[in-house]
Amino acid sequence: IMYIGLLPDDGLVLQHLHESLSRTIELVRPLTDEQLLHRYAADKWTIKEIVQHITDDERIYAYRALRFARNDATELPGFDEKLFASQSRANARSVDDLLDELATVRAATISLFAGLDDDALTRRGIANGNVMSVRAAAYHIAGHELHHVNVIRERYLDGR
Repeated sequence: IMYIGLLPDDGLVLQHLHESLSRTIELVRPLTDEQLLHRYAADKWTIKEIVQHITDDERIYAYRALRFARNDATELPGFDEKLFASQSRANARSVDDLLDELATVRAATISLFAGLDDDALTRRGIANGNVMSVRAAAYHIAGHELHHVNVIRERYLDGR
């Protein structure tokens, strides 16, 4: 819910997903390796790991949305984001590779949600013990990215 509140309630979530990807790429691509691999505290992720985390989270939420949109009532598990980040090998990849993967996943996400009608968008399911609508998954994806971009700006780039 905290991520959803970062977005305007204007019904344009697919537009926000498209535009936020461009802003994320414009922010991250020009950064130096030193910036991309910096940790502002010992237990925090690098910017490369954050980009991979955004991609991983989006894949998982799109999968949840697909299951719920197709009226699958199976309760879905959560995931350990710290484990995923530690196993991602993001720091060994180029920033272009990470951003290309995010762009590919985003195109698939937008295509998925664009193909759903109002019935499918309002269907609900349970993931990680929480009830979630398909539409809420789209807003989570967009708000989650915005949250992490804000963290990058504030904690890694001194508010730029």
